[in-house]
Amino acid sequence: MITFTVNGSQKNVDVSDDVPLLWVLRDALGLTGTKYGCGVGVCGACTVHVNDAAEYACLIPISAVAGQNVKTIEGLSPDGSHPVQRAWVDEQVPQCGYCQSGQIMRAAALLARNKAPTRIEIIQEMRANLCRCGAYLRIIRAIDRTARS
Repeated sequence: MITFTVNGSQKNVDVSDDVPLLWVLRDALGLTGTKYGCGVGVCGACTVHVNDAAEYACLIPISAVAGQNVKTIEGLSPDGSHPVQRAWVDEQVPQCGYCQSGQIMRAAALLARNKAPTRIEIIQEMRANLCRCGAYLRIIRAIDRTARS
């Protein structure tokens, strides 16, 4: 049995120690906002916060988060009112939407530790997440908008 905190609530899951956090979130806990993209940590669709740091949920075995705090897109803001989510709408970032939860989670982690990132810092951080639709300029504008608000 693995015990950890997800979106502020303590959870106990009875799964093998090596099951990726992504599958525990999606299959065992029903938190499907975290997406499966590649399974090898190169796309960022599965980005969540582990102890406030942006991490690829597909690479983390559930045993590694025992006793830790995990936040998913559902925990960032259930009603879409987080400043990054509002900026995403204002800048019309989403196209297909598949990568958006991971993008938003990485952006929120960046802004939590750096309230006023430069354009270069935004680009460097967001390089870890891919967008198949190529909405990168709107993503950068949304992060910048959030930092300035």
